[in-house]
Amino acid sequence: MKTITIKVENLKCNGCGSTIKKGLIKFHEVRSVEINIEDSSISICFEGDESNVGKYKAKLTKMGYPVQGNNSTISIAKSFISCAIGRVSK
Repeated sequence: MKTITIKVENLKCNGCGSTIKKGLIKFHEVRSVEINIEDSSISICFEGDESNVGKYKAKLTKMGYPVQGNNSTISIAKSFISCAIGRVSK
């Protein structure tokens, strides 16, 4: 079992965190996802090797939460939508 921590952009609230958890836990090898809103980081505990990390980062970007330093207007807009969905689906 491995754990990685990824710092992301646009992580603002528990609605964002809920969306991120739901998106990442769909990968069969992911065992848990912890969200730290204060420092905009996500810890992912997974089985397998480090080659999986790329697809986690791609999924985060698709949801509007790219790795820190890679933000764009599109990512910001996507994160607002993801956040709203996360708040409603709690």
